[in-house]
Amino acid sequence: MSKTVLVTGAGGFIGSHLTERLVHDGHQVRVLTRYNGRDDRGHLDSLSPDLQRSIEFHRGDLKDPEAVRKAVADRAWVFHLGALIAIPYSYQNPLDVVQTNVLGTSHVLDACRASQTLERVVLTSTSEVYGTARTVPIDETHPLCGQSPYAATKIAADALGESYYRSFELPVTILRPFNTFGPRQSARAIIPTIISQALTRPVIKLGSLDPRRDLTYVKDTVSGFVEIIQCDRALGRAVNIGRGEDISIGELVERIASRLGTPIEVETDRERVRPIASEVGRLLAGTGLAKELWGWSPRYSLDEALDETIAWIRDNINRFRVDIYTT
Repeated sequence: MSKTVLVTGAGGFIGSHLTERLVHDGHQVRVLTRYNGRDDRGHLDSLSPDLQRSIEFHRGDLKDPEAVRKAVADRAWVFHLGALIAIPYSYQNPLDVVQTNVLGTSHVLDACRASQTLERVVLTSTSEVYGTARTVPIDETHPLCGQSPYAATKIAADALGESYYRSFELPVTILRPFNTFGPRQSARAIIPTIISQALTRPVIKLGSLDPRRDLTYVKDTVSGFVEIIQCDRALGRAVNIGRGEDISIGELVERIASRLGTPIEVETDRERVRPIASEVGRLLAGTGLAKELWGWSPRYSLDEALDETIAWIRDNINRFRVDIYTT
């Protein structure tokens, strides 16, 4: 059944894929994108003209409650993905991250609470809220630990969502993806950083090779969003999605080298090494709850997903500034 839908953060990496999926599924999609003087709508500008014409565009800022209220008005489903997500940026400008991620989420929740048409709202969390794994796999009972200002803001946003469910019976659910990757992702993230450098230079620059991550393909993450919003049993809960396998950054370099068919030499760049107490050493998703609640499981293997990502980056290599560190 077609729904009226709002996606915040729709111009971003995951948001653009989710928007594309929702339009293809026949929903009436409105997006909230942040205004800029270039009239740039992020990754939505790369979608087909026909698909773009099917989207209702609203411009505004999550920090503006009136802009958020107008965007939420008359929507049945709200997917809240809008956030400042770069961990290095959160070291440099923590207040900006707090205002966008915490205050912005409170504006979304208040607008949803005031709505007469709302049926469900999904907040986007992150595996970073767990900090370095104390036990693996990490399930939803794992302690939360804000090892970066970014992670702390997402813990706060999740807690707000849970409180609105308990206090006001707002139909909130929280999706907690582990590290998502795929086409359209910037070099802020590790996989496009490795691939874009490997395609253009003989030696690539990285930070620590020891951290281990559970890497989820963006199409699997999007399926998680589409499915959790229809799951009654997920209301009031935070639910992990991930592949349930982890890999070190060093091993990932070797895996990408094998997909490219060429060796990759790595040089350590001290600027890219995070503070020791802030670096999350290991993330490995426990996905039993998602399987129990609505039967979710990833459909893409790591190699299949890497091949699709490599193909997209190769075709769009001019988008990547491999000579600088993207934070």
